[in-house]
Amino acid sequence: MQRFIDILIENIRNLNFERSRIDEMIESLDKAEGIFLVGIGRSGFVGRAFAMRLMHLGYKAFVIGETITPRIGKKDLLIAISGSGETGYVVAIAKKAKELGAKVIAITASQNSTLAKISDLLILLKSKFGKEIANIAPLGTIFELTAMIFFDSIIAEIMERKKLKEEDLAKRHSIENEVML
Repeated sequence: MQRFIDILIENIRNLNFERSRIDEMIESLDKAEGIFLVGIGRSGFVGRAFAMRLMHLGYKAFVIGETITPRIGKKDLLIAISGSGETGYVVAIAKKAKELGAKVIAITASQNSTLAKISDLLILLKSKFGKEIANIAPLGTIFELTAMIFFDSIIAEIMERKKLKEEDLAKRHSIENEVML
């Protein structure tokens, strides 16, 4: 267990990005008419969590594959999440989104992947991945946790820039929280 925690902390400490990439990502979020998230499995769960927080901030955020998700278009943004950058469905959606004129941001641990190469903006989450840690953190666990922390950091940055407080986000939070109190 301690080795897992040590590896995760190391990955979090290595989250160090060029300021320009973060600025470009946030500018892309602000300019997009709709923000679409795609990922498979646990990367998809991370994408859903980010989409929810974007909605709380007032963005029009959608998850690819949901029945109420509209068609992506020229004024939209796709955020594609794949540790390997080779997940077939994610890459196919990214290619189609680009074909339709949307901007694509890749969130991946693989700089030379197909997803990275077709993206307009690459956010590289340098993460231990694959065989080197499979017995400690299988199937991309460290990437997924690192991605979650990265996305939550983006939310915090947007809140700070827009001078928003938790109460502002709570206005868009689901009604079920009030019912369950």
